[in-house]
Amino acid sequence: MDLDYGPRYDAFREEVRQFLQTHGHRAPGGQGRAARPSPEAVAWQKLLIQHGYTARTIPEEYGGYGAEPDILVSRIIAEEFSRAGIPGGLANQGISMLVPTLLELGTEAQKREWIKPTLEGEIVWCQGYSEPGAGSDLAALKTSARVENGDFVINGQKIWTSTAKQADMIFCLVRTEPDAPKHGGISYLIFSMDTPGIEVRPLRTMTGHAEFNETFFTDVRVPMDQIVGQRGQGWYVANATLGHERGMLGDPDALESRLQALVRLMQAEQVGQGCAMDNAVLRDRLVALQAEVAAMKFNGMRILSNSLKGDPGGMAKLIVKLQSCELAHQISALAIDAMGEMGILYHGSEREREGGAWQWNYMFQLGLIIGGGTAQIQKNIIAERGLEMPREPKLAKPAAVEQATKVASGQEKGAV
Repeated sequence: MDLDYGPRYDAFREEVRQFLQTHGHRAPGGQGRAARPSPEAVAWQKLLIQHGYTARTIPEEYGGYGAEPDILVSRIIAEEFSRAGIPGGLANQGISMLVPTLLELGTEAQKREWIKPTLEGEIVWCQGYSEPGAGSDLAALKTSARVENGDFVINGQKIWTSTAKQADMIFCLVRTEPDAPKHGGISYLIFSMDTPGIEVRPLRTMTGHAEFNETFFTDVRVPMDQIVGQRGQGWYVANATLGHERGMLGDPDALESRLQALVRLMQAEQVGQGCAMDNAVLRDRLVALQAEVAAMKFNGMRILSNSLKGDPGGMAKLIVKLQSCELAHQISALAIDAMGEMGILYHGSEREREGGAWQWNYMFQLGLIIGGGTAQIQKNIIAERGLEMPREPKLAKPAAVEQATKVASGQEKGAV
């Protein structure tokens, strides 16, 4: 295996490192659960676009840097930002999912109107896909759109709509041809969340926060030119977006950064007479996770090699989202255990660590195993194609949480 990129790429890597040394202090702190980027994050995003470290291959006329595609250059940027522990560009539903969809399937007018302000963090989008009663069968959606006086008139309901309460715009699937086959009567519309007739009701999850929402549409009027792709071809457009969503949820570099944060936590957190890293049981769990993250990194290199050869990658790409989301959940579980009894503190306790970020991630990441294509469905696809299944992970339940549950239920006595 030859992992040498060559002199030209080595020089570019040094350029990225110099940029991070010079400007890294301007990077924003963790965005946490904020749905809208902070002014600092917006300024950082614009600086990265200016230097070509995000939106690199998006044409200048749409607000990007305008470089020619080069997979190795993109890989070097991701590696160096991850290694430095400095956040890269913004990643949200608009930037990571809608923008590449518009580049592929949008009209020229749509590209010029929406891509630049989305890239720069000025417009926040939400995704109107899931519906009550449809389960994992996205094509079973019932939200309808009839044509009336040159507009689509939308009625129906969506659920699990991330950031709907804060979003400016929505990309939404509606049924425009009720008599067409299930997958053939869907259209993909984009419209403002300020449009009359839209009601958003927050859904509080086990994190204690309302990351998701119910969204109701009552006679919502949308001009007919606000459609991406052709009428009745929304299933095709939606699947293009879903492909980008899985890439966003399964970013191996983000996983490696999270592992590095866990290592720092275990080196700093006190357990008994020493730090958590000195605990043999916790350290063994960390080493096992390091091995799995390394496997994901090398799988990413396999995908990179395939891409350089023009090979789409097939199942190797599907495994990225499947394994990465489960690994992220396990990393957070170990972090909670490394904090000892403090690991179960949440919701503003004065002894809470890192603002409760690890606890929030532990609970939220459980949902990401479902989002973007459930783990069970993805494993079934792998099995149906006769490929070897990834190792079945044990659901990560922190020991501190398990002990507290037993005490609370009366199964076991004693303080946690």
